[in-house]
Amino acid sequence: MYTIAALYHFTRFEDPAALKPDLLALCTAQSVQGTLLLAQEGLNGTIAGPRAGIDAVIAHLRGLPGCADLEWKEAVSDHAPFGKMKVRLKREIVTMGQPDVDPRARVGHYVEPEDWNALITAPDVAVIDTRNDYEVAIGTFEGAIDPKTESFGEFPAWWEANKARFHNKKVAMFCTGGIRCEKSTNYLLGQGVEEVYHLKGGILKYLEEVPEEGSTWQGACFVFDNRVSVEHGLREGPHMLCHGCRRPILPEDTKRPAYEAGVSCHQCIDETSDEDKGRFRERQKQMALARARETSTG
Repeated sequence: MYTIAALYHFTRFEDPAALKPDLLALCTAQSVQGTLLLAQEGLNGTIAGPRAGIDAVIAHLRGLPGCADLEWKEAVSDHAPFGKMKVRLKREIVTMGQPDVDPRARVGHYVEPEDWNALITAPDVAVIDTRNDYEVAIGTFEGAIDPKTESFGEFPAWWEANKARFHNKKVAMFCTGGIRCEKSTNYLLGQGVEEVYHLKGGILKYLEEVPEEGSTWQGACFVFDNRVSVEHGLREGPHMLCHGCRRPILPEDTKRPAYEAGVSCHQCIDETSDEDKGRFRERQKQMALARARETSTG
């Protein structure tokens, strides 16, 4: 059984690169895999491994400057969600492209999962999903507004074009684990929005704590690991990933004419060139050969 830990923390790292070697070595030694991002504004990532390994890495992270109160969300899986460990250096731990945004200064009001339904069903509240369009497509909260952004960096422009719609409204925002809302609520406060709220712990915490029969969540929640999606109780969802476009698809979508494993699905068949598809086919072929070699030597 693998323990999965999703985490982020905003703090100030003077030299993120100096933190990378020891962190990567510890993860490797503890058989922990996944991705951790380091930037001057903090850290972000999802990791998976044995219970003892996750505990060791979390303890190390909480020992970093300003990270003593780091929080994380856990789930379990009976198969490895990741194939390797990566520690990457970034300009931002979640890319918004707004240099003045600083969640350490202030963010919106945190709303606990058990209080979320009452807030978002109030008539004077507008609910905004801050995730990417392909994430929203497989699940969201009832009545939530979908900005239809392809990346989080598009959110400020969307807000500028649509802000008049939210005059005299309280704004409630949510995302997968909370990190995008840390930035987006700070951004809205900086734009003069007086009452901004966000779901503490994100969708993952809501699905973990709120019973399905009392939930306003509809569908599944996209996650950035090999589970692809989760549902209420954080049980693994039905989705798989199209490795041509990295969007979630359902098993029945593999029966569509546009689907070719590792190459295309009905969502991306017209988005890539024949040259692209040729490269994807070669990549798929090499992956199949690698798996065959592993099987024969294992």
